[in-house]
Amino acid sequence: MAREQRLEDLNESRYQRQREESRQGELATSQYQDELLVAYIKDMAKYLEKGNGSLTSNNVMATVARVKTLNIFRQLDPQRNVRIIRFLYEAGQLTKTQERPSLDISTAELRDIDFLPPLRASSTATHPNARWQQEGHTVAGGNGQGNGINQLSCPLDLFVDDDQTVYVVDQLNHRIVEWKSSAASGQVVAGGNGQGSGAHQLSNPLSMIVDKETDNLIICDRSNRRVVRWPRQNGTIGEISISNINCIGLTMDENGSLYAVDEGKHEVRRYRRGESQGIVVAGDNGRGNRLHQFNWPCHVFVNRDHSVYVSDCGNHRVMKWVEGAKQGIVVAGGQGEGNDLTQLSSPQGVVVDQLGTVYVTDLGNNRIMRWPKGAIQGTVIVGGNGQGGQSNQLNKPFGLSFDRHGNFYVADFGNHRVQKFNIDSNA
Repeated sequence: MAREQRLEDLNESRYQRQREESRQGELATSQYQDELLVAYIKDMAKYLEKGNGSLTSNNVMATVARVKTLNIFRQLDPQRNVRIIRFLYEAGQLTKTQERPSLDISTAELRDIDFLPPLRASSTATHPNARWQQEGHTVAGGNGQGNGINQLSCPLDLFVDDDQTVYVVDQLNHRIVEWKSSAASGQVVAGGNGQGSGAHQLSNPLSMIVDKETDNLIICDRSNRRVVRWPRQNGTIGEISISNINCIGLTMDENGSLYAVDEGKHEVRRYRRGESQGIVVAGDNGRGNRLHQFNWPCHVFVNRDHSVYVSDCGNHRVMKWVEGAKQGIVVAGGQGEGNDLTQLSSPQGVVVDQLGTVYVTDLGNNRIMRWPKGAIQGTVIVGGNGQGGQSNQLNKPFGLSFDRHGNFYVADFGNHRVQKFNIDSNA
């Protein structure tokens, strides 16, 4: 009996020691993870301060690499969303660079931490009942039609960068102009060397986007029937990416695939990086008004599930083509040309938020409309006050873009200006 009792006491002692060692190990692991998280936050604060409020992917890479393995981060945050950096990324404060180093142990890159790259629309869903101030203010042009650096001539499209810099397609000046926030004049960043087909020239550019991955402007060079890439920083000539295309609209998805509207073929093609032919993702069934056809498609937008939204100008509607679909769905207009809330007139720029709400420039009615997902009619959010040059009026609005704060910008073609409409924080 005494021997059995000693064995039982010994086993109990071992069990208690193992429990204590396990508890100490858990505490050490927890403390280690807490220290990692604190260090991570401090590093982010340091990089933010050093970068005046912005970060690059390399900053984030360097910090995550100190953790040694991505699994630690997944334990810190079971949903695999590194919330601090994801917030900064979706707020538009993380800008990618051409260098993409991998982590110390894991070969995962930044995008493998469940980031959802922002699209051309606002990276956050706009409230369904959001309102905008009805008096717009001019952020580019507005000094009459001309070719001065403070003037525009029939602007057709625009791209708003994270710092609210606006890139404008200045069609009849055959150039792309960069306007910094609050600047009184712009700077030519592509073309501007007269109309022509040279590598240093453009001819009636119609649309453009910024490829942040490569830091290039991608431009629909319409009359030259080509799409060109132009270095954003000190570029003097462009490089042809796509030839023999009647390009009128462009967008890009989070994978870097380019979507181009070919007006002449009434289709939209997707070009993965390095491709020159691409594949049809919408249309290519001749000109018409059926659900599998377009009648002069104009602008294009792609969402995160790769559904394509196209302003079908000649059919006065906006169409949605789900990836792989053989025909589209009408998501705005489609009731003939007119000015009722169920109608559109030659729609142009289109942006779709995360809720599936469609925002579209209604060119013929000089207004901007919002169509909630599944709605049979839209609402006028700006304009609709007749064609004119007052701050609450538009004159043939074309391109449309949002900044990350929910303010939107319109290429006001007939007024030779770009108008910004601030979101109403009191609404």
